[in-house]
Amino acid sequence: MEQWGPISLNELYDKIQKIEKDLDGELKNFWDLIKIDPIKWEEKEYGELGGGFWVVGIFGHQVIWYNDIEEGFNISDYKTFGKIEDYWCNQDELVHVVYRLFRLVKGEGGLMRREGPSQNIV
Repeated sequence: MEQWGPISLNELYDKIQKIEKDLDGELKNFWDLIKIDPIKWEEKEYGELGGGFWVVGIFGHQVIWYNDIEEGFNISDYKTFGKIEDYWCNQDELVHVVYRLFRLVKGEGGLMRREGPSQNIV
């Protein structure tokens, strides 16, 4: 069995760049407004194992972050900059997470499809 390790910054950039080339129009503009250079943020339930999780976008009091335990992107709230409030174990591609947040901003839906406890606990 292969031992788990946190995703490297280069691997994360590869994932981000793969979807950026497929974005266009309003969705691309939205992503360009909310994306940030990835930075590790704390998360109290499972984040300590890998030194935190990479946050890749911020909009209001919500962050888009990569859960490298579950290998997917998530949207969570934050109250304090640098600390993810809610742990989610979605295994979503970045494009789907950006699209859900974009639809929420446009008033076309909620965040939905948030999954709870870890499914791939290391």
